[in-house]
Amino acid sequence: MTVDLHLHTTASDGSFTPEEVVNKASELGLQVIAITDHDTINGIEEAKLAALDKDLEIISGIELNTDLPDAEVHILGYYIDYKDIKFKNVLKELRNARYNRIKIMIKRLRNVGILINFNRVCEIAGKGALGRVHLAKAMIESGYVQKVSQAFEEYIGKGCPAYKKRYKLTPIEAIKLIKSVGGIPVLAHPALAKKDSLIPKLVEFGLEGIEVYHSEHDKYNEQYYSALAEEYELIKTGGSDCHGLNKVRTLIGTVEVPKKAIKELQRKHGLALV
Repeated sequence: MTVDLHLHTTASDGSFTPEEVVNKASELGLQVIAITDHDTINGIEEAKLAALDKDLEIISGIELNTDLPDAEVHILGYYIDYKDIKFKNVLKELRNARYNRIKIMIKRLRNVGILINFNRVCEIAGKGALGRVHLAKAMIESGYVQKVSQAFEEYIGKGCPAYKKRYKLTPIEAIKLIKSVGGIPVLAHPALAKKDSLIPKLVEFGLEGIEVYHSEHDKYNEQYYSALAEEYELIKTGGSDCHGLNKVRTLIGTVEVPKKAIKELQRKHGLALV
């Protein structure tokens, strides 16, 4: 069984539509994938429809961006009830916070001589969750910067003239939210978050897994977080964290995730094992 439990689409900040993600996964022979867009469930239904004629299971997922005073921690949720009204309302609040943030950042850019149209940023984002990367692309389009990285480094990254902190959930709030809709909360790419000291507290509040296998985890990271997962009796999950074309290739299916990961998620969710 080949799985990829961390995939993004154009519903958030990916460059592939949900249908394209499904098609690419099917072409690679994957059997189970999870759609885990940032703070939105808008790509799940399209992915499920695209997979109807394929031998491919789509797990309803999400990746919630959460905030701490000194770090950002991402919490993945698997097998969520993405149609739950209260859940959708919370996501709507997060989406509105994104819009307000970009408006404020555009005003701050104007103070340093950079004129960007908010409606144009929304057009670039399309159906995706509005974010700084879309603002950066508008800046490129208008000739103010050459690359997205330049926009972040000089203008819209943390500590830069136009930066505005965005309202986010805390990690514990994210875990509670995921569990409230029947989901399984998992700590995403812990080697990137660098907040291992937080894990015992997250477990106390219901964390049920750690993303041990990830495209930016090396063998040492895998061994280290595998041991932590065993210590706290957490499910070891994994995925590529594909956002689309990465330099000259896509990451879908490039991370080897043990068969046991999906089996344990299925068992936790109460599904019959296949």
